[in-house]
Amino acid sequence: MIQIDEKTYFYLLFIIPVMVVIFVLLLIWKKRAQKKFADLHLLKRLTPTKSTFKSILKFCVFILGLTLLIVGLANPKIGTKLETVKREGVDIVFAVDVSKSMLAEDIAPSRLAKAKRIVSEIIAQLGSDRIGIIAYAGQAYPQLPITTDYGAAKMFLQGLNTNMLSSQGTAINQALDLASTYYDDDEQTNRVLFIISDGEDHSEGSTEGAVEKAVDQGIKIFTIGVGTEKGAPIPIKRNGVLQSLKKDLQGEVVITKLNKSVLEDIADEGNGQFIDGTNTNDAVTIIKEELNKMDKTEFEAKQFSEYKDQFQWFIGAGLFFLFIDIFLLDRKTKWLQKLNLFNEKEVE
Repeated sequence: MIQIDEKTYFYLLFIIPVMVVIFVLLLIWKKRAQKKFADLHLLKRLTPTKSTFKSILKFCVFILGLTLLIVGLANPKIGTKLETVKREGVDIVFAVDVSKSMLAEDIAPSRLAKAKRIVSEIIAQLGSDRIGIIAYAGQAYPQLPITTDYGAAKMFLQGLNTNMLSSQGTAINQALDLASTYYDDDEQTNRVLFIISDGEDHSEGSTEGAVEKAVDQGIKIFTIGVGTEKGAPIPIKRNGVLQSLKKDLQGEVVITKLNKSVLEDIADEGNGQFIDGTNTNDAVTIIKEELNKMDKTEFEAKQFSEYKDQFQWFIGAGLFFLFIDIFLLDRKTKWLQKLNLFNEKEVE
């Protein structure tokens, strides 16, 4: 487990790309200026020891040293001691729909972006609850097991996208079945499942059986709808640029709509509630109120109680590279030049 003491120092890293751009522009300017002064053959005779490679190497060493110093200033720490603590809360699993229909932009900026924001806001409101994340489309896959590490949860959440699962379509029952295996049977905590989806369901058969199985295990199911009943086309983008709209076999543009009734039925059967995800703040407020109503169950969790500073390694390495940079000349190295690795002919 890594902990950063002074994250604000990481803003200094923005200096690095600026310096790289300035260095590249300077190299280009020097090359153009030299061409105006003399041709390439004459320049080699005038500056026989000049090495462009050594100049670039010297700059890279300087940048590496500076980067290590900045990381050192942020004071990274590594957890050295685990201890078991008693906590009270509920076990929450988020099942996020990552099918292609979640790319629709009837809710800005997109359905999937809205779903991720809602989950992120919910996590920010939690105290000592445990959380897990599932991604599902045509099949469901575990992303994060039940944990109290909210930082890891947000990292996995941001990594969710519609290209991560090869099996497309939307099979809600797959998510329900996988969620049922997430909770620890040895600890009888209150169990909550949030399904965040546009409600499109291409699974074979009804979801009733999967919902009943989850309810029998004490899982309370809430559904959060993202999308509009009017619907929207599914954009196909490359590097953020719209290429086309998804079409069916007949060549017609596919319009994906929020299937509110499916989500409402799942929530009703799961002893939960359907929540409209159009307004993030309203949805999070409702969810927070529902979670506060639930009894908190005590459970054991492991967490790092002691952290050891690691800044000295980064500061030391940074100073080492900066020290090398001072003595690293941008002239050709004589003994390497004698080896003539590239069979270069001497300039006469």
